Amino acid sequence: MNDNQAKYPQLRFKGFTDPWEERKLGELATFSKGKGYSKGDLVPDGHPIILYGRLYTKYETNIKSVDDTFVVDNADSVKSELGDVIVPGSGETAEDISRASNIEVAGIILGGDLNVVKPSKEMLDSSFLAITISNGSQQKELTRRAQGKSVVHLHNSDLQTVQVRYPSLKEQRKISQTFSSLDNLVAVTQRKLAKLKELKQGYLQKLFPRNGSKFPQLRFAGFADAWEDRKLGTIYDFGKGKGLPLESFIYSSNNPAIAYGHLYTKYSEVISEVFWSSNDNGVLSKDNDLLFPGSSTVPNGTAQANAITLNNVKLGGDIIIGRPKEGVGVLSTFMSYQINSQRQKLFPIIVGTTITHMYGKDISKLNFFITDYSEQEKIASFFKQLDATITLHQRKLEKLQELKKGYLQKIFC
Repeated sequence: MNDNQAKYPQLRFKGFTDPWEERKLGELATFSKGKGYSKGDLVPDGHPIILYGRLYTKYETNIKSVDDTFVVDNADSVKSELGDVIVPGSGETAEDISRASNIEVAGIILGGDLNVVKPSKEMLDSSFLAITISNGSQQKELTRRAQGKSVVHLHNSDLQTVQVRYPSLKEQRKISQTFSSLDNLVAVTQRKLAKLKELKQGYLQKLFPRNGSKFPQLRFAGFADAWEDRKLGTIYDFGKGKGLPLESFIYSSNNPAIAYGHLYTKYSEVISEVFWSSNDNGVLSKDNDLLFPGSSTVPNGTAQANAITLNNVKLGGDIIIGRPKEGVGVLSTFMSYQINSQRQKLFPIIVGTTITHMYGKDISKLNFFITDYSEQEKIASFFKQLDATITLHQRKLEKLQELKKGYLQKIFC
């Protein structure tokens, strides 16, 4: 980076044109340390505390409250003041400890192995400092300074020598407010997404029979009959895909295809994304097939079902294909949601350790339920709509995170 790039960021807010200054952090702040306390000192209820690990297990740029970690308050404990910036003094990797948080509430106990930075209020906005330490060129500098092997350490003496680039306080606060608003949007979207996923799990438990019952706990209006408990082998004929080595998959082709690994790396109950292969092998799918990965390098990665509603997609080797028997009224989308709500039924038939396997002959012996076809359609449609809403929020979250990443790269020198 040349001197001009260091003084002028790529993106600025309207009205700000002055060059950024650069000074050692030791000239702009005072330093201290947290004191005592470790995980072994935690109690169910007491005084809120921040331990150094929080900054990389539950990182927040601005810490507004601590309502999940408590200790007994000792007379010599160190407590936060408004505007303190904390940096972990230890971590498993250099990246873990090259981050900082601004504390927006006074009186929280600060545990040992926390570096406490008190920036000059006339020079630095605390939130701005936390952001730039965690994301700017300062973060790279801290990463280089982190010392150790199995456990790495960062000391106040390291922080004091870090070169901090900063604009006027007014511009710093504008930057801080922007990222605070963006973080709030991310947090709201994350909470909505978590609630939707929790809602789905709740419905998966209630819309399918469990614990020996032939009746689900929750039903759509108009359905009251008992469900039929049957072996999958009486509903599906099981076969396998063919060929399609990983190197045959390309970005552009007229051959839509799926390899077994896609079933658990791009997992969903209903397959909505296909890939492309230059290989002419593969067994062609039929609408309403039910697919299982026959192998996996992920623990219990084979224990899942995927319905495919697309014809003529090439299915590669180690994909187990369940094709509905003639005359059996089964909707594989419905069946995939049911099987995945009770994945534990598949665990006993999984074999292997480093690479696990599952076979159609064993799947065929497992019992699941079948009900009236119109009820199957209702349930499948309900979950597909819920999944569409989850996907919408997931994409919104990803866009917000990408937007933040872009701003961080352009706003900081």
